[in-house]
Amino acid sequence: MRAAAVAILLCLSVISAQPAKVRRSSVAAMEKSFDQSLLRLGDNPFTLVGNTRGLHLAGYGAVFTAEVNLIMGPTLSPFRQTISPEDIVRLHERKIERLPHLRRTMREMLLSAAASLDDVPATERIVLGVRLLYLPYENTEGLPAHILMQGERARLLDAKLGRVPAEAALAVVEDF
Repeated sequence: MRAAAVAILLCLSVISAQPAKVRRSSVAAMEKSFDQSLLRLGDNPFTLVGNTRGLHLAGYGAVFTAEVNLIMGPTLSPFRQTISPEDIVRLHERKIERLPHLRRTMREMLLSAAASLDDVPATERIVLGVRLLYLPYENTEGLPAHILMQGERARLLDAKLGRVPAEAALAVVEDF
């Protein structure tokens, strides 16, 4: 009887030591949700350059990446062969104005992911990296190439439920 109990305990410890399996359908649902969040910004949504991509790294967490153009600027064509300095300045100013909207949207996306990705263990992270697209003629001074936000799922969930401020739940916020 004692040997059977020890065998059962050993089996349970092996089962519990295995990394969590996060369903692909859960990750795919968050990819679509992220895309919709980026496209649903009123009159002037961000332009997605391809769809959000996500994956789960066992023992680390869920990682999502997207590529976004903050605002579509003028493009060169046979009918428009130069971009005026005024257009370049105006585009730069508008992109600077849009950065806080993107950061706020990214924070909201992380909090939503924490609530939706039940398969991801509470101790693992949820990471969102956004690469910003710029055309060669653009002035990128003061504009990041990437924005990275991440946090432990349990802390993000606490923020979603109002237990802690969202900023306190984000372990890393980087612009580079």
